Amino acid sequence: MRDLRIVFMGTPDFAVTTLKALVENQYNIVGVITAPDKPAGRGRKLNESAVKVYAKEANLNILQPTNLKQDDFLDELKALRANLQIVVAFRMLPKAVWQMPEYGTFNLHASLLPNYRGAAPINWAIINGETKTGVSTFFIDEKIDTGDMILQEEIDIEADENVGSLHDKLMNIGSSLVLKTVNAIKQGPVKTVPQKETKNIRTAYKLNKDNCKIDWNDSIDNIYNKIRGLSPYPASWCTFINGEEELDVKIYRADKEIIPHTKSIGSIISNKKELKVAVTNGYILIKEIKLPGKRTMDIKALLNGYTFEANAKAL
Repeated sequence: MRDLRIVFMGTPDFAVTTLKALVENQYNIVGVITAPDKPAGRGRKLNESAVKVYAKEANLNILQPTNLKQDDFLDELKALRANLQIVVAFRMLPKAVWQMPEYGTFNLHASLLPNYRGAAPINWAIINGETKTGVSTFFIDEKIDTGDMILQEEIDIEADENVGSLHDKLMNIGSSLVLKTVNAIKQGPVKTVPQKETKNIRTAYKLNKDNCKIDWNDSIDNIYNKIRGLSPYPASWCTFINGEEELDVKIYRADKEIIPHTKSIGSIISNKKELKVAVTNGYILIKEIKLPGKRTMDIKALLNGYTFEANAKAL
């Protein structure tokens, strides 16, 4: 039985659940590495990462390096004498960091690797209409999310699920998988499986303004999947042309209606209760939306005070 000294690396809420599980299961966390505090809001007040907030509550030793290759940080890390490092939603590590501990550095990734390597695996699984996803643990190597796999767990994606609810499911399943992985490493050397490289591997590209924009000429299913795959963050968007107004709007929730029609693609149809956009083979019914400078609102609240003209269009 190995005596583990663990360094944990992570930043957002997704990582907190795993760190909390490790603490509650009385693993020896000798250090927590997280992102430096960042100015946020109008007052530019320094904002602490979710991991830092929890680590302070748990009285854990916190390091916030700006440069992971800097000698001062590497010396600090070495002084912790960790023999295992766990990474959950952090950044790419230099070799000097991930190869340091005796029992290796493993990562929790929110996909069924080798599919959806990269920055936004939960979003892209829904955007691409997947019906299954999961979590994987693997030992880190020189490339991004390519190391030998340790454990994996699969779950279903519901037909109407958005990225927010799937994120929370994977966060909880992921923390359990990390505990299983740590327990296996504690027992001795673990059996790993190399990732299979095929031509059809799907990538979880970083999200940006361009790939979050709705293409109303796309298929009805692809548009519907994009809206739920980007909700609640960062949100799909498009431009509404309504008379003289040109509005960039964010769409958070929608339904699809498959029905023949003769409307031109992108036509906006509205009444006091409903707002929909004509697409190939049907309509996208918008349920929750955000106009520039306004709060997010359900569509009935919007239509109470806002009118769309007969020739309004979504671009």
